[in-house]
Amino acid sequence: MAINATNNGTKRELIPSGNYVARCYQMIEIGTVNETIMGTPKTLTKVRIGWELPTELRVFDETKGEQPLVISKEYTLSLNEKSNLRKMLASWRGKDFTEEEAKCFDVTVLVGIPCMLNIIHKPKKTDPSQIFEEIGSISAMPKGMMPAEQILKPFVLSYDNWNEEKFNSLPDFIKQKMQGSLEYTALKTPNSKHMPVEPENLNGEDDLPF
Repeated sequence: MAINATNNGTKRELIPSGNYVARCYQMIEIGTVNETIMGTPKTLTKVRIGWELPTELRVFDETKGEQPLVISKEYTLSLNEKSNLRKMLASWRGKDFTEEEAKCFDVTVLVGIPCMLNIIHKPKKTDPSQIFEEIGSISAMPKGMMPAEQILKPFVLSYDNWNEEKFNSLPDFIKQKMQGSLEYTALKTPNSKHMPVEPENLNGEDDLPF
C-alpha cells in the first residue's frame, strides 16, 4: 500500500473532501475475526478494498516519483440486503443485485474497475479535534467520461492464494488484524482444531455482470 503505518512525527496528508475519479486497485481478505459492535460481540468475515485517485498525485518516495493518493475501507463480506457491501456495490453498479446474483459474488472482479468516489471529512469520536477522511459514497463513472489509466499495480491477497511478500508489505494494523483471523491461524497452524469457517460470498461467478 502507499500508506504505511509509521510513527515518524509527521502527519499523513488528508485527502481533500470532494468528488474524485478513482479506480479499485486493492483487495485484501482480512478473514473471520471477532469484533464488538455496539457492545455486542460478533464473528464476521471481513475484506478490505482499496482505491487509487489517479488525478491526485504526490511524491511519497523520490525513487518512485509521483504516485496517486489512495483510500481504503473495510467491509463485512456479505451480500445480505442490509449489508454495507451490498449497498456500496449497488450504488457503484447503478442497480441492486437480484437474489440469484447475491448468492455468490467474487469481489476480486472489482480490481481495475473505475468509479467516482465522494470523500468526506469527519471528526474522530474519541477525539473530535482530530479529523479523518472517509468514503461518503461510490457511484459509476458518468457516461462519456473516460477514466484515467491505472497507476498502481493491482494488489490481491487471499488465503487460498497466499503471498507472504504481499502480506509483509502491508501496514502493521492490517497485518495484526489478519493474524487474529481464523483463516490465518489455519494457514500457519494447519493442524489447529480451530479451523476457519468458509468465507461468505468470496468465490463467485466470474461472468456476473458488474
